[in-house]
Amino acid sequence: MDVDKFLQRYASGERDFSQVDLSRANLGGAILHQVNLSGANLSKANLNKAHLEEANLSHADLSSTYLTAANLQRANLQGANLHKADLDRANLRSANLKNANLDGANLRNATLPDGKISD
Repeated sequence: MDVDKFLQRYASGERDFSQVDLSRANLGGAILHQVNLSGANLSKANLNKAHLEEANLSHADLSSTYLTAANLQRANLQGANLHKADLDRANLRSANLKNANLDGANLRNATLPDGKISD
């Protein structure tokens, strides 16, 4: 999906974008509270400093995605593929990471679901 079209639809109130393909999209700094991106392809996307509070990213492909300083507080990342994702300084407080693939992910300075900072 075209990034501009996606952002326009979100701005007009649409929240369900399950299964959408936004691989390699530049969504840095985007405000996407409570968006449903379950099963979406966001591999290699730029989500640096994005606001994804309470977002549904369950079973989404976030492999090699840039999530530096992203706010994922209370986000549902159950079963998400975060292989080699950059989560440096990301806020994952109260996020659901059950069965998420974090193999090779950078979690340095991230706030983890229990509120602790990873080293």
